[in-house]
Amino acid sequence: MAQPGRPYEDGIESSVTQLPRTAVPRHYAVRITPDAAHLRFMGQVAIDLDIVQTTNSVTLNAKELAFGDVTIRGANGFARRGMPIIDAPHQTATLSFAAPLAPGRYRLDIGYGGVIHQQANGFFALDSKAPDGSPRRSLYTQFEAADARGFVPSWDEPDYKAYWDLSAIIPASQMAVGNLPAARTELLPGGLKRVTFATTPLMSSYLLFLGAGDFGRIATRVGNTEVAITMTKGNEIKARTALDAEAQVLSYYNDYFGTPYPLPKLENIAGPGQSQFFGAMENWGAIFTFERILLDDPAITSDRDRQAIFGVQAHEMAHQWFGDLVTMAWWDDLWLNEGFASWMASRTTEHFHPDWGADLDHVGARDAAFGVDAFATTHPIVQSVRTVEQANQAFDTITYEKGESVISMLEGFAGSAVWQKGIQAYVAKHQYSNTRTDDLWTAVETAGAPGLTRIAHDFTLQPGIPLLRVGPTTCLNGMSRVTLAQDQYSEDRNDKLTALTWRVPVRALTLGGNVMSAVTNGRMTSVSVPGCSPLLLNAGQTGYYRTLYQPVQIAALTKAYARLGAVDQYGLLTDNLALSRAGYQPVAVGLDLLAAVPADANKKLTGRALAQWGAIYDMYEGDPAHRAVVAAEIERRFAPLLARIGMAPRPGEPVLDATLRPTLIAELGTVGDTTVHAKARRLFASAATIPGSLKATWLGVIAKNADAGTWEQLHVLAKGASGAVERTTYYELLGAAKDDGLARRALDLALTDEPGPTVSSAMISTVAAEHPEMALDFALSHLDAVRKLVDTSGWSRFLAGLGSGSRKRATIDKLDVYAQANVAASDRKPIERVTGVIATRIAQLPRMKSETSAWLAGHAGRRS
Repeated sequence: MAQPGRPYEDGIESSVTQLPRTAVPRHYAVRITPDAAHLRFMGQVAIDLDIVQTTNSVTLNAKELAFGDVTIRGANGFARRGMPIIDAPHQTATLSFAAPLAPGRYRLDIGYGGVIHQQANGFFALDSKAPDGSPRRSLYTQFEAADARGFVPSWDEPDYKAYWDLSAIIPASQMAVGNLPAARTELLPGGLKRVTFATTPLMSSYLLFLGAGDFGRIATRVGNTEVAITMTKGNEIKARTALDAEAQVLSYYNDYFGTPYPLPKLENIAGPGQSQFFGAMENWGAIFTFERILLDDPAITSDRDRQAIFGVQAHEMAHQWFGDLVTMAWWDDLWLNEGFASWMASRTTEHFHPDWGADLDHVGARDAAFGVDAFATTHPIVQSVRTVEQANQAFDTITYEKGESVISMLEGFAGSAVWQKGIQAYVAKHQYSNTRTDDLWTAVETAGAPGLTRIAHDFTLQPGIPLLRVGPTTCLNGMSRVTLAQDQYSEDRNDKLTALTWRVPVRALTLGGNVMSAVTNGRMTSVSVPGCSPLLLNAGQTGYYRTLYQPVQIAALTKAYARLGAVDQYGLLTDNLALSRAGYQPVAVGLDLLAAVPADANKKLTGRALAQWGAIYDMYEGDPAHRAVVAAEIERRFAPLLARIGMAPRPGEPVLDATLRPTLIAELGTVGDTTVHAKARRLFASAATIPGSLKATWLGVIAKNADAGTWEQLHVLAKGASGAVERTTYYELLGAAKDDGLARRALDLALTDEPGPTVSSAMISTVAAEHPEMALDFALSHLDAVRKLVDTSGWSRFLAGLGSGSRKRATIDKLDVYAQANVAASDRKPIERVTGVIATRIAQLPRMKSETSAWLAGHAGRRS
């Protein structure tokens, strides 16, 4: 159990700890000898530490480690053997000594051995094929949140920062990568070598990294820093897109943060395979990213994937300052890492690529946060983390997307110049140390944003979403005057909710172009805006709240919808669809706005509208008559757009045309558009000719509608694929079939060795998208086998996610039974969240169907 922290002699204090505060590590020297073939390794660590109070024992973290000799040495030849006592459930080892250790400096030497995993946690192996088709195995590490303890006995908590020396003995033909460049390499007998890396700065254990394998590498320089991409040999050409982005972003961040990147190299290491828990990890100086979201493979990479290469790198590189140079004191403040990095990535993408639509993506991220924050199972941004499992579960939508959205709102309140000044002061003051959230607010307030902390506390220390109900508008002396009544938006408790209150930064706009900014105060706030035209709240969509208008007001905004900017069109649409779904207003209000989306709308908005029409189509599962009506509406609205932009890439076309095209093809394929289906069949007959940027899309149409013969053809493609990313994509497609029998074949195949240990779980998840009950039943009936296919860090979310698309009460019961038998009550949040969503979906469905059917009867087939 986590316990209250106690200060030690540096004056550093953690809010929580799972270790007694009797010793403080200062420096680790870690020596690792992997046995990749047998998935084992041997280790030796020498830890320089301070004993800060007299004790007979030293307790540190250890997981799945077998201890050998333990010796502690002090001044004047002092040496004493230690006896390790392992507490596996709490992932600790207590080293007991025969006599007390007085306060002072010591060196602790430990010999040990450990396990190399085949899922991406701790020290792990990923298998792939060399260019000649031969098998190869590479080694990597992934320690966030609490897996460094499976690599080295250590104080594996973020505020125990120390210096690290790392060396590894590997085959002489391989390359080793660490946080810092290699300081020396020594050839050893037996075709081996020892690579010793330079000493790191002060850093937390979860940021340590080691990679080893048959690697290639490309590099360039940005100022005094070498930037590089390392990948399995033979994929060098596919890394150029990532390297260019890395160099571009580093220059921007050096300027934005005001503190230059401090290490001599910044490397991104691409690994084959995937994880159910993460896609990339910000190890200091040695970011790890899976190949599928780092390498640009012309055989399979889409335009959206290429944008993600930039976005993911921007996110992980932001961590080099927010997370690595300055680190949260405990996992309660994880959002300081992740929410900020998500916001910074969006900001950076918009700066360099304004034509990519990052401003609308930000509204989409906020809506994703609303989709979690509207339920009783939500939690504050600054959350309570007391167990390792809770730390793993903290990497969620609230931490990332809500964190990003609240930061965007607070930057808007402070002003971008003041915000940046505060960020620079925060980084300069706290570099190489640990912080809490309030340290950031203090820095920004001091930079010139009085009142920011009170707003920030409202949005980070309490859960939920403000709902601003707009009162009737009156026009007096050329001013639009309204009263905003504050409530709390909820999907599952809106009739029995004791609402919280927030200080909400509000930006209101009349359609005449006049703007007003204010901060709400209490339940009722009156605002006045110059002009007497319809009023839009949350102009620019940076506010974290939903807005409920009077019927006459939303009718006026719907009529004027085409005059709004794209970002406000997006926000107004998503707000009102959600308010209609949750019962705050008739379903017709949201559908009227959906119908008002212009044919020439921003392509990101078009994609969102298409997704909503697709959700309506899905809602009518088992109702072919209404499905036919919705399918016809989708084809009427969106098939002409696909015909206009074309089914194949065009040279020099707008970026958003390229990224919308796959969505159009996939959705039209789902509803049975004959033109799309005919094109898919023609392309499948010569799959090698499909453009790489659309290969997964066109084969997805085929896979979803596959018969047994087609499924076998896809299986042959999967087995024959040479690139790791392409191969993974094909195996996932095998799980996409609507046909029950083929879905079961995919599940059975996932339990064989053929797909590979990190691919099989993705196949099961793909089956769950179309057959949630089948996939969940399969996992529950093959529990031990499926658990081996999933990162330990992501298991609870993986299992819950399989049933998340269900509309059946039985799914809730199955998940509840599993949780009660297998999961501590404190660690059930992912399962409780999914069961809450399913229960709400079931409750909402009759009203949604009834009101949607009535609307369709009066509107289907009409022109917008």
